[in-house]
Amino acid sequence: MDVPFWVWAITVGAIIAMIAFDFVGHVRTPHAPSLREAATWSAAYVAIAVVFGIGVWIFAGGQYGGEYFAGYITEKSLSVDNLFVFVLIMASFAVPRELQQKVLLFGIAFALILRTVFIFLGAAAIENFSWVFYLFGAFLIYTAVAQARAGGDDDEEFKENGFLRLVRRVVPTTSDYHGDRMTTKLDGKRFITPLAIALVAIGSADILFAVDSIPAIFGLTEETFLVFAANAFSLLGLRQLFFLIDGLLDRLVYLHYGLAVILGFIGIKLLIHALHENELPFINGGEHVEFIPEIPTWLSLLVIVVTLAITTVASLARSRRDAREAAAVGAPEPSAGHDAAAVAGETGTPTVRTDGDVSPAVRADERGGHRSS
Repeated sequence: MDVPFWVWAITVGAIIAMIAFDFVGHVRTPHAPSLREAATWSAAYVAIAVVFGIGVWIFAGGQYGGEYFAGYITEKSLSVDNLFVFVLIMASFAVPRELQQKVLLFGIAFALILRTVFIFLGAAAIENFSWVFYLFGAFLIYTAVAQARAGGDDDEEFKENGFLRLVRRVVPTTSDYHGDRMTTKLDGKRFITPLAIALVAIGSADILFAVDSIPAIFGLTEETFLVFAANAFSLLGLRQLFFLIDGLLDRLVYLHYGLAVILGFIGIKLLIHALHENELPFINGGEHVEFIPEIPTWLSLLVIVVTLAITTVASLARSRRDAREAAAVGAPEPSAGHDAAAVAGETGTPTVRTDGDVSPAVRADERGGHRSS
């Protein structure tokens, strides 16, 4: 697929313009979006992604159009799974509801930059080393098995990673929010606020998300332009999607299993492709292995769509059954993720779990003052 520079320029420019529009039109003035607003803009971003895919189909052919849609649907599905973590982060840092848009948008912009770097690194590796497909395939199968074993048993507390703990120790941090500001001055000293820490948490978490996301889409298309576009469009509507379905996330109880099936399928597809491109001397004497036919794009798209449809229907049916059973015994319906985020928005007090490593700012606050590291 030969993509002219001007097509790249228009695509990148349009994506930057949409992020800028999001910031100016929605995030610059802090507010909690209504369900109608979230639904409208979620639909708008999905429509833009679909129109782009139709354009690819018309101008580049059905093969590339199918690869784009398979990649977009897969990345969108993985993004929905990532929202579970985002809900926990928002709850752990008690990010007020009206400020969550800003954290998400900046986190998404950071994620897009980071993934673009990963995409070009992955494309360069594939171009020069065909055995990379073996690594990608094996890793996705391992991830699929881990995803299936984990099932829906998510930890309802967010645990800070090492990078986040390092930021807390190195950079002076306040324990209170100061509007939508990332930094503030106290007694002549510059501090970062919990809002900035939450942003770092979202950004650092996306590094882990990209580890399985990028190999997965390279298993569906090797076209760098399509990989970039599918990733960008799947991320662009993530902020609106967060506010649209954060109350429904706990009902998608089988989503992990569906994603495990998809990642495992793509992993097998990558291994088959690696055998077709084989150059490793200890496998078939360095010759291509072609007795297993490659999986066509239309079959990949069909497997992804059918798996997600079955997963969603089964999840909602299970949730309705659980709700009826809970109502029968007079127990409240389980809604940990949404309720935790709502409580976080009301309390305004960071509650992040640090496994015994309390931040300097929190320790100082307990003594009645602020302390820098």
